[in-house]
Amino acid sequence: MTAVEQRPARAGRPRRAGRAVAVRTSLTAWLGRPLADFHLLLAIFGMLTAIGLIMVLSASAPDAVAVGESAYSVFKKQLLYVGVGAVIFLVVLRVPLRAVRHGSTMAMLVSVILLGLVLTPLGTSIYGAQSWFKVGPVSFQPIEPAKLALALWGAHVLVTKRALLNQYRHLLVPVVPVALLLFALVMLQPDLTGTITLGVVLMSLLWFVGAPMRLFGVLVIAAVSGAVVLAITAAYRLDRLQSFLNPEDDPTGGGLQATQALYALAEGGFFGKGLTNGSSKWRYLPNVHSDFIFAVIGEELGFIGCLLVLGLFGLLAVVGLRIAARNTDPWIRMVSATLTVWLVAQAAINIGYVVQLLPVTGITLPMISSGGTSVVTTMVVFAILASCARHEPEAVAALRSLGPGRVGGVLKLPAPEAYKPPPRRRPSRPSTPPRGRKAAPPPVDERRMAGRHAPPSEYRRRESRKAGQDRDVRSRRRDGR
Repeated sequence: MTAVEQRPARAGRPRRAGRAVAVRTSLTAWLGRPLADFHLLLAIFGMLTAIGLIMVLSASAPDAVAVGESAYSVFKKQLLYVGVGAVIFLVVLRVPLRAVRHGSTMAMLVSVILLGLVLTPLGTSIYGAQSWFKVGPVSFQPIEPAKLALALWGAHVLVTKRALLNQYRHLLVPVVPVALLLFALVMLQPDLTGTITLGVVLMSLLWFVGAPMRLFGVLVIAAVSGAVVLAITAAYRLDRLQSFLNPEDDPTGGGLQATQALYALAEGGFFGKGLTNGSSKWRYLPNVHSDFIFAVIGEELGFIGCLLVLGLFGLLAVVGLRIAARNTDPWIRMVSATLTVWLVAQAAINIGYVVQLLPVTGITLPMISSGGTSVVTTMVVFAILASCARHEPEAVAALRSLGPGRVGGVLKLPAPEAYKPPPRRRPSRPSTPPRGRKAAPPPVDERRMAGRHAPPSEYRRRESRKAGQDRDVRSRRRDGR
């Protein structure tokens, strides 16, 4: 009986293994399709947008009612910005990446001008930082497009100078000085969160261009030193640092947000309390619909909801870096990798301070936290990443030979252009050999060496042998006489 009963169990194991192999094979085959990255990116974009709208509505309604406004006031603003971002998303998706690259210099110039103008009386101070332009109910924060402009323009400059990047002056100038100018303008507002994300973009550009590791060591030391100086010179930053190290010392003051965020995550448990059933948004946790919306996700959707959000950003990291690896255009490779690291790092910092692994910085969770300029800029970033996915060599070949496909047909997207390497320029003067290497000898001009219209070397060897044979024949004749 024991042997008979064990037969079905043993037979079931190969079936399970066969199913696992079949699933893995089909998944590998699907990921090998030309437009797999494009479709995955659109799915991530759609899910993050839907989760963001739902959670903004759930988190903002109690606070809006408490101040005498409609429960849908914040949600309506967020929905309006998402609609504007969706239109811009479709427009950017149709713009050729060549035009985006050529317009990056002007975008960088406009960003610097706007960051300077926001410090004048034209700017508006909100939460102690003069970082906004406000016209009626609409507000605009210029630091958000400045991050995107730095990524696009920095990649353009570094790719253009890639043959000279073994020299520090070409590697650092003009990207690092312009980035330092942006840091200075942002810190004058002051806006520490914008400075951090700009630093992430700059470090990503230098990393993906292949800068030496000692340069990153110098930058990290400079960043830590600057953070210490800024924390000491500003009392509120020092309070944030102290509340991060010891939140229990002031649970109703500086440590309120960190403590209440942990309470919200703990109350959520594994499955959560359910949408709209959370208690932290009832004025227990400040800025709950923007900075600390991940705490509401953990309370209402539980560990499952948090795991879903983490999985989406993890999948975004994989897909974005896969797009960079599968492209051949060096500018597209650098842009897609830099934008991916920017979004994922911003999400990691936000989640990090919600779970009390990092000090509170006020960085929003991309596509989920409320904020008009942030969500529109993030949607533009997704549009550029989607366009980069459509410029993969296999995707270009498929779209040009088989048509735009279902998604491209619905969105009426034009066929992307194949990457053409720029022609090599001839140097205006002979280039000097690198130091430490001997110059190669000049090629031998056989015609000049032979003193005539120069037969090849083999022909010359035959001629010399024939001449030698003729001399031998003459000498024998002489000897015979």
